[in-house]
Amino acid sequence: MQSSLLCAGEARIAELVRAYLAAEYRWEQDGEWLNLRIGDAAPELRQRYPDARHFGLLSAWDPYSIPRPEPVNRSADDALHAALQASGRNFRPAFSSAANRSWREPSWLVVDMPVTEFDALSRGHGQLATLYWPARSPVRMRVDAARPRAYEGHHALDWLQD
Repeated sequence: MQSSLLCAGEARIAELVRAYLAAEYRWEQDGEWLNLRIGDAAPELRQRYPDARHFGLLSAWDPYSIPRPEPVNRSADDALHAALQASGRNFRPAFSSAANRSWREPSWLVVDMPVTEFDALSRGHGQLATLYWPARSPVRMRVDAARPRAYEGHHALDWLQD
């Protein structure tokens, strides 16, 4: 029984990671929405933040992609926004969505937050995956789980529990 539960959990994680890899990510600067793509460089970010060392994108909506009522998500997003303000870090509005817009969630793009602080915020809001990468490197996704045994992998994924 435990083996089948483990496989079901691994299958769900693999399914979610595939959806996140196929998702669209955008961030806002001066009224313009700019794209981010996992595995690709983010030249617009480097241009606008030339001294930045790291970038990250995280959300407080629907932990582990389990839908919650909008007021609950908005409250969690308000708490994340307050934490970002208190951090003193530069951050911008962002969002993540399925290509067909079957789901969409507000997010925040953060500049130069240390990874330990970033991961703590992500875990505090129950997020399975975030984007976090060195400024001069392609966008990477961090998954706060062990890689499922049967998962085929992706060059821009970091599994935090491997």
